[in-house]
Amino acid sequence: MATYQLIVNNQAVEVDAQPDTPLLWVLRDNLQMTGTKYGCGKALCGACTVHLDGSPVRSCSTPISTVGDKKITTIEGYSEPVVHRVQEAWIAEDVPQCGYCQSGQIMSAIALLEQNPSPTDDDIDQAMAGNICRCGTYVRIRRAIKRAAKGGNQ
Repeated sequence: MATYQLIVNNQAVEVDAQPDTPLLWVLRDNLQMTGTKYGCGKALCGACTVHLDGSPVRSCSTPISTVGDKKITTIEGYSEPVVHRVQEAWIAEDVPQCGYCQSGQIMSAIALLEQNPSPTDDDIDQAMAGNICRCGTYVRIRRAIKRAAKGGNQ
């Protein structure tokens, strides 16, 4: 067991965990932050997406020992205007069905829009390729990202 000093959602926290413990379980079990979901455990579905220094990563396959001093941002930690535009667009386009994948989908969409405020269909497809939606709402997800890029709920 080791002690890790982390910055999660702009808050300094200290956690005790085994070095190979996935970041996902540190967030969910140690810090009680359940917005990040467990999907496949193999970094294939994207349900566990969080940001490390602004880049989307799969927390189920990121050992806590590799995080270092990078800032961790979870779905609970976003209050920036871009997340509000994404959330408004998600609602306007009626994206969620079961909702399970949505935190990972939204985290990937936010990262895309922060890096590329006017994405093309190809940009969206590339950025979202690692996120699986069991309900198949991919067309609505793309429309929502385009709507968010234009300013949100229009």
